[in-house]
Amino acid sequence: MRFIDRSGKPPLALRKPGAQVTQFASGATRSSDGGKLDYEGYLSPLVVKRFGEFMLKHQTQEDGKERTSDNWKKGIPKTAYLKSLLRHVVDVWLHVSGWGYKATESLEDSLCATMFNSMGLLHELLKERERERD
Repeated sequence: MRFIDRSGKPPLALRKPGAQVTQFASGATRSSDGGKLDYEGYLSPLVVKRFGEFMLKHQTQEDGKERTSDNWKKGIPKTAYLKSLLRHVVDVWLHVSGWGYKATESLEDSLCATMFNSMGLLHELLKERERERD
């Protein structure tokens, strides 16, 4: 499949009016980053790594059995995510308020758990929205 004709220009259907092109010192070109999602800018590799460590730790269930890393994608009720999210938020609150000794887990684990539950809840909401569109 050819996206560029012999003139070196993309077909009209792929050209974006007003699109900016960046040319690098090497002569290579690519479309500008303007208006594109910037995951490298939005996320911290330290946080993503720590979250991965948290998730790996929790792949082993309380009964000792292993679950797959994407087990949560099978579907967890939104109410379960919300209840868990709030429990972990209270632990975060205890830690930052000087009452960390009353929390059920470390501050880092509490923050990772809030990330998991927030993302899981958002995942379920986005799935619902997509089903409504169909």
